[in-house]
Amino acid sequence: MSLLAPEWTAIAYLFAAVCFILALKGLSSPRSARRGNLIGAAGAVLAVVTVFFSVRLENIPGILVAIAAGSIIAAPLARRVQMTQMPQLVALFNGVGGGAAALVAVLELQHSEDPWVRVAVAFTMLVGAVSFAGSAVTVAKLQDLISTRPLIFSGMTWAVSIVLLAALAASTLVVATGESFWAVALLLVALVAGALLVLPVGGADVPIVISLLNAFTGLAVAASGIVLGNVLLVVAGTLVGASGAILTRAMAAAMGRGVVGILFGAFRRVSSAGSTAQSDRPVRSSAPEDVAVLLGYAERVVIVPGYGLAVAQGQHTVAELATALEARGVTVDFAIHPVAGRMPGHMNVLLAEANVPYESLKEMAEINPEFANTDVALVVGANDVVNPAAKSSPGSPIYGMPILEVGDAGQVVFLKRSMRPGFAGIENELLYDPKTTLLFGDAKDSLVKVLSALKAL
Repeated sequence: MSLLAPEWTAIAYLFAAVCFILALKGLSSPRSARRGNLIGAAGAVLAVVTVFFSVRLENIPGILVAIAAGSIIAAPLARRVQMTQMPQLVALFNGVGGGAAALVAVLELQHSEDPWVRVAVAFTMLVGAVSFAGSAVTVAKLQDLISTRPLIFSGMTWAVSIVLLAALAASTLVVATGESFWAVALLLVALVAGALLVLPVGGADVPIVISLLNAFTGLAVAASGIVLGNVLLVVAGTLVGASGAILTRAMAAAMGRGVVGILFGAFRRVSSAGSTAQSDRPVRSSAPEDVAVLLGYAERVVIVPGYGLAVAQGQHTVAELATALEARGVTVDFAIHPVAGRMPGHMNVLLAEANVPYESLKEMAEINPEFANTDVALVVGANDVVNPAAKSSPGSPIYGMPILEVGDAGQVVFLKRSMRPGFAGIENELLYDPKTTLLFGDAKDSLVKVLSALKAL
């Protein structure tokens, strides 16, 4: 017998669902993201506690041990992860959620006599396993365990088609027979399908696939809610699935391509990640003192942060540089591209950590018209999001992607470690423009030197 009456269980679930909705609302803005995250966590705790008091559990010690083990592993991991590894952490959490939903569905299959419930079981296993395997591949790509370039092989199109047909057949047999053998077969086929879904994706498209797999996990959780008869799981999973789908479409639009093209575009070309070779063409480079003079005597400076800034952990230094410039009467803004970094909002979170005012963070649509009135555009660790190839090179993997129009500024300064291409693996012609200056070195070290030189002016 449960300790909590059904009416109070329903009320608790309602409060938890409201928390999840408020969390999504809070996460829509950097200013309220921290609060939204805490509200969502509070809703999750309320939901778990409600389950303990509303359902007759037969193995409470085992459940508590599992929760403790997961907490011991996850909490230190999440606290120690670097900002540059946050996309991998998100992908890992997505995959674990999908895998957990798939395993729950397998265990519930033996209790499911209703064919319609078995449909939900098969769907949960298929989508959850695809999300798990696909997320594992995205983690491997982002962590450089495997190449970020599209990985395709001869006959891969046929392999994908066969695997999808096998998944459909196994799903049908799970629904028709309810036998564990076919459930295991479906899981194995779905794992292969998940890997094959992500392997052909390369370059800057990987974060979009992470968002898509997040939506898959949400759908799997929602379906598992149907299997378990838990309304809150249905609500929470639907919210995650819908928000993930919306984010995927928004990111694809920011890249100037459709989701289908991102997933299967590699089958139509040899590669979508370009070359990783460094160019030996001459460029104009400067010393930190020269860059400091250029910035210090400008009227307006726009700073474009990228993944290189996150790698160097230079967000606090660039914030200090912006403050020093403003003290000299220079107007400073930060231009934020929707897919800068390795996940949506990566640069917003990075700069918020350094207490850069939210008012200084300008989205692409807002800042692009202002570059023509900008004296200096300072590009710190970004490449693909300012690359003119997105407009001028139809064969480029980023062709059609809206970019930050830094080339319209009076002067452009790139802070780069080397001439190596960006994540998409293509050369940036803007680096060879006569009005472009390059300052080579670690982004944080370069910013420190520029800041010191600026203070000495």
